[in-house]
Amino acid sequence: MFLLLPMVALVVVSFFDYDSVQIIPGFVLTNYTDVLGSSVTWRTYLNTIRFTALVWAFTTVIGFAVAYILTFEIRSRTTQMVLFLVCTIPFLTSNMIRMISWIPFLGREGLLNTALLRTGLIHQPLEFLLFSDFAVVLAYVHLFTLFMVTPVFNTMMRIDRRLIEAAVDGGASWWQVLSQVIIPLSKPGLAIGSIFVVTLTMGDFVTVRLMSGGQSASVGLMISNQIALLQYPAACANAVVLLLVVLLMIAAILRIVDIRKEL
Repeated sequence: MFLLLPMVALVVVSFFDYDSVQIIPGFVLTNYTDVLGSSVTWRTYLNTIRFTALVWAFTTVIGFAVAYILTFEIRSRTTQMVLFLVCTIPFLTSNMIRMISWIPFLGREGLLNTALLRTGLIHQPLEFLLFSDFAVVLAYVHLFTLFMVTPVFNTMMRIDRRLIEAAVDGGASWWQVLSQVIIPLSKPGLAIGSIFVVTLTMGDFVTVRLMSGGQSASVGLMISNQIALLQYPAACANAVVLLLVVLLMIAAILRIVDIRKEL
C-alpha cells in the first residue's frame, strides 16, 4: 500500500495539465513530450549518469579495498568489527553536516589551499576544489562509500578460506587468488552495493545544489525546482522517467550478477 499507491498517484498526476496557479486533471502527453523533447533535459540526464558512473567507480574501488583489508588482512574478529564500526562513525551526523564540512577544507582560502600555498606546491589557490563537479563527486563518494563497503564485507566474510588455501597450494599468485577466487565470490556484494550507490546518486539533489554552487544540474535537482515552482505534473513525469532509467540500470546489474543464484 505504501509503495504502490504513491507510485500510481505519481503516474496519474504525470498526465495532468497545469498552469501557474493550479493542476488541471485530464490526460495530456505534454509533460512527457517536454521531458523527452528537451535538449536541456537530455543533458541533465547525461550529467546525472556521468556523476553516477564516477561515484560508482570510486566507491567500488574504495569499498572493495576497505572490505578486503578488513576481511583478509585483519586476523582478529574483534578488531574487524571495531574497525568496521569506525567506518560508520560519519553516519552519526547528518548528510548535510558532512557536506558542509568540506567547504572550509576545499574553499579558496580553505585548509587544503592554504597548506599547498605554504609548501610552495602551488602559487595560487586551486579553484576547482569547491563549487565544481569535482566537489560533487567527492561529496558523493564520502556519503555513499559505506553502502558499498557493507555488502562487500558481508560477502567476503562468507568466503570459505579453504578455497584460498587450495588456490595458494596450487601455485596461484596473490593476483590470481584475487582475480579468480575473491572477486568472483564477491560479486553478490558488489552488485548489492552498486544498486545502493546507483539509486542514491541518481535520486539525490541536495549534494549537487550545495557542492556545485548552482553550477551543475541533476535530474533530482530539476525535479526539486519544478516542485518549488508548483509544476507538479511536470515533476511527476520527470520522476517517472527517472524511475524507469534507474530500473533499467538495476536490471543491467542483475543481468550481470544473479544475486539470488550467487547467494
